[in-house]
Parts: sequence; C-alpha cells; structure tokens
Amino acid sequence: MSDALFDLDVYLARIGYAGSRDASLDTLKALHLLHPQAIPFENIDPFLGKPVRLDLASLQEKIIADGRGGYCFEHNLIFMHALKSLGFQVGGLAARVLWGQREDAITARSHMLLRVELGGRTHIADVGFGGLTLTAPLLLEPGREQTTPHETFRIVETDDHFRLQPAIGGDWRSLYRFDLQPHYEVDYSVTNYFVSTNPISHFLSSVIAARAMPDRRCALRGNRLSIHHTGGRTEQREIATAAELADTLESQLGIVIADRAAFEARVREKKIVETNA
Repeated sequence: MSDALFDLDVYLARIGYAGSRDASLDTLKALHLLHPQAIPFENIDPFLGKPVRLDLASLQEKIIADGRGGYCFEHNLIFMHALKSLGFQVGGLAARVLWGQREDAITARSHMLLRVELGGRTHIADVGFGGLTLTAPLLLEPGREQTTPHETFRIVETDDHFRLQPAIGGDWRSLYRFDLQPHYEVDYSVTNYFVSTNPISHFLSSVIAARAMPDRRCALRGNRLSIHHTGGRTEQREIATAAELADTLESQLGIVIADRAAFEARVREKKIVETNA
C-alpha cells in the first residue's frame, strides 16, 4: 500500500458536498446519497485488461483526479477513507452476492460493504453495488423495512448471516448475504485480483455500468441500457454500435473513457454489439 494521504477536501468537492463535517447520522446520509450520484459504477479497466489498484494513491488519482468511477472495492474503500477522515467509526465487511442466483447459493465473498458504528447503533453502508447501490445507510435491524431515496430495503437475519433485500416489483429479492466478520484491505486485494483478471469474471467479458440520479437509476449491461424511474416505470433500449455505447457511457452515465479507440475495439471483439453495425 502507498503512503499517500487522503485529501478529504477534493473528495467532498468531487461528490458536491459542502455541509457539516461532524460524524453524525445526517452527515452520513448526505454523503451516502451524493457519492453514487457523482461517482459512477463501472468496469472499464478490467474490461480493457488494465489492472485495478486499490492503494489510496491510485484510488484518488482514478476516482478524483481523473473523474472516473469503479466497482465495489474502489467505491467503498474511498468512501471508508472519507468517513474515517470525518471521525466515523467504520470498518470493512464482505458479502456473497446472491443477485441472479438461487437463495441457497454459496458464492465467493466477492463484494465489499461497510459497517458504521454511530450513536451505539450499527449501520450498513454500501456505495458500490451497481444498479441497486444503496443511496442511504441502513440500520442493522433485521426485519425492519427502511426507505431510501430510491428503493425500500430490509435486512433479514438467517442462521449465521444477514441478507440485504430490496423490494423490487412487489417482491423481496436478495442482493447478497453477509456477516460481521471484519475484513481488511489485504482481503479485498486478493479478491480484487481474482475478479479483475480471471477469464471467468463477468467484469472481463462485458461492460457493466450504473449511476443513481435524484429521480431515477441508469444501468447498462452489455449493450442494453435500462432507466428505472422512481415510482416504477422502466425504459430500455439496445445499443447498436461500439461508438454509440461509448457515447452512452459518457453522456448518460458520466463515465470518462480515456482511450475510445481501444474501448470500441474491445466491444467489437467481445461481440457486445453487432460487429457489422
């Protein structure tokens, strides 16, 4: 890990926060809402075969200086640095993703989330779960339905773990399962290396991006863009060309693509769009 110092001022400017800097619930809620609206979820680096670095200097260069986004480890690590700088008591946790899996599936601990202790109560924070990223912290109170600026969530306790579930289309669906075993940067580095370099990882084979907005969520997977409006209406469209895909990422999701030629070539190579389009 590097010896870089975290620059709280530039992080807060990046997400557009100018409020109080006390370690309060109001501050946590404000930061948790602004972060996923300002910093997109995206996998451009692993998709292009570039390393994903989790040291603080690399995180600050990519996400703050270069105006990029990232995936769960990048989002939640830099959010953790910000919270610690403000005086919050925060630590890392790991989760087994269940979204798109059977409820009894045992998947790897491939997702990062945060535990925040505040006022004698435990909160869960997570600014890096793609199209269903939390936009508010949740109390660790199993069974309690908790509204956020976007969806309603609940945490369910099952045997030796918890499950995070949003209400989607009238049903509760599990995003992931987690427990309270502390995890550290070295743990995330090992998992990060696997998901960013292993050929079976979906982060290498397709384009995945998302961003929360005040009244909607935008999510892209492959060549399909979905816009989920608060209140239930969804629009979807398929993107026909590599150039249009790059344009969509830049204009609708706010993702900076430094080398468009390399990105568009990779999109065509992976047949994400029709190669003759």
